[in-house]
Amino acid sequence: MDVAPYLDTLLLLLVTVAAIKDLESRRIPNRLLLAGLSGALVLHLLSPHPLDALLAALGGFSLGLAVLLPFYLLRGMAAGDVKMMATVGAFTGAGDALHIVIVAWCVGGVMALVIIIVNGRLRLAMSNLWAMLRPMLLRLPRGFTPGVDGYRSAGSIPYGVAIAAGTIVHLVGRYGPTPLG
Repeated sequence: MDVAPYLDTLLLLLVTVAAIKDLESRRIPNRLLLAGLSGALVLHLLSPHPLDALLAALGGFSLGLAVLLPFYLLRGMAAGDVKMMATVGAFTGAGDALHIVIVAWCVGGVMALVIIIVNGRLRLAMSNLWAMLRPMLLRLPRGFTPGVDGYRSAGSIPYGVAIAAGTIVHLVGRYGPTPLG
């Protein structure tokens, strides 16, 4: 049985609900991600080559986790976003997950820039960026930031929306636009 259309439909449903939840409450429910992951694993088991499908799912899950985990550890991203990308990777496999995460980075960057500008925090964002890059650019000892007690956030974004957008762009690219008529 070809499970790809079912995987893609379930994935589209998952990222849509996750994006809506992220916009509503700035949280992506663990139960939603666990249900999506369970559905992906069951569908992979029903595929013609279940072992290959499960290994691809493991690779995608691992890539999604590994690529975004450093941002969580640096407090630049929430855990739900990392878990969402890992779950998306379990649906798609590593190669497609990498494509999705790159598109999500682009979408997230645009979202962040718009939010920073709309909220009038561009100067604060540039100041934070300079404080982070200054030691490296000026070859100062690591952690040397005179006059900086800590960073004030210039804002945050619902990154689940960026992951959903990356996933949708990927799926549209896979199926392509269909001609009308």
